[in-house]
Amino acid sequence: MKCLHSTVVALNLSLMLVASASAADWTQFRGPKGLGVSNETGVPTKWSSSENIAWKVEMPGPGASCPITLGDHVYITCYSGYGLEPSKGDMKELKRHFLCLKRTNGDIVWHKTFEPKLSEHKYQGEGSYHGYAASTPVTDGKRIYVFFGKSGVYCFDLAGNEIWRSSVGDRVHHWGSGCSPVLYKDTVIINASVESGSMVALNKSTGDEVWKTSGIGSAWNTPTLVPVKGKAELVVSIQNHLVSLNPDDGKELWRAEGVHRYVCPSVVYNKDIVYAIGGGHTSLAVRAGGSGDVSKTHGIWRLNKGANVSSPIFYKKHLYWTRDGSTACCQEPATGDIVYEQRLPGAGRVWSSAVLADGKLYYTSQHKGTFVVAAKPEYELLAHNVFEEDDSRTNASPIVSNGQIFLRTDRNLYCIGKK
Repeated sequence: MKCLHSTVVALNLSLMLVASASAADWTQFRGPKGLGVSNETGVPTKWSSSENIAWKVEMPGPGASCPITLGDHVYITCYSGYGLEPSKGDMKELKRHFLCLKRTNGDIVWHKTFEPKLSEHKYQGEGSYHGYAASTPVTDGKRIYVFFGKSGVYCFDLAGNEIWRSSVGDRVHHWGSGCSPVLYKDTVIINASVESGSMVALNKSTGDEVWKTSGIGSAWNTPTLVPVKGKAELVVSIQNHLVSLNPDDGKELWRAEGVHRYVCPSVVYNKDIVYAIGGGHTSLAVRAGGSGDVSKTHGIWRLNKGANVSSPIFYKKHLYWTRDGSTACCQEPATGDIVYEQRLPGAGRVWSSAVLADGKLYYTSQHKGTFVVAAKPEYELLAHNVFEEDDSRTNASPIVSNGQIFLRTDRNLYCIGKK
């Protein structure tokens, strides 16, 4: 049972982030607290192109970003005109899109199209294939914030009117940009590792820079707000180090030995323990709340096994993630010991991060559908769901909202479950 102090801390941090969103809303990358875990029950286990689909809507183009929900609406980003086939097309034709849909039937409420700031990364090579709409939007219930890499951070009202846009850097990388914005108090925080090698906090109302911290290198992961002793720490995994910043001013609080390679997975936490994976061969645990270099004083364990792209899940005393693209792993969080490793049958590559709801883990592969696995320390495959009429790629994670699953492919957005 959580102590009263921990409950109060969690409540205070939640109030910082959301103004009017309900518990059923999924308002940011990886959902509540950015941990990929939903408390909802009665969530669908099985579906197909014709089974258990409330609606589907064809998108104006592909994207690796996840949808978010707020009340009666769903918001999603896409791109078109370029980046549809490797090493083909004219970058000058690239467009980005931001859509609002009715969650009841998928009807489009509004659709905004944007000219990108060129030149962007070329659509060639394995790492670039997540495209040009990889950052998931975030909302505080009043406004929506969208990140489009070197083209900038955009703020919209719920009617789709642009309020402001701000640049966080002009650089590009041949793997592209993919970190999602995080809200904290009156700021929107951006991991601009690609664009400027920095973490940047912008004023939510004006887009003005509040603080900027350099030294954020080779980090394609969205930072996580970790509650520690009544305060929040902003934790991000960068090459060689796990770093904690004060989200109020951007000053570094502590750092520990991390992944000795570029890092895509976001960290998760339980109480004051932060868990990080990355580089395809590293996982580790560090106790938050320290000062300076805490590698020796706060490092708990380190293992030469990890995931390269997908972020982990912490649930009921175990960690879950996918290794080498299609191997489901369960890990003991106290020691790092592997409980099981089981290849998902015919899964191919899994780049999206898992989502947990109703005691079930949802692992979505690029081309072989979604594998539903029981969230327990014994491997049990509950379902393998495929859209038979949609063979397009999926790099986005599913989201859970009001008993339904929203899942986007490069072709369609699906609402799965009750109508």
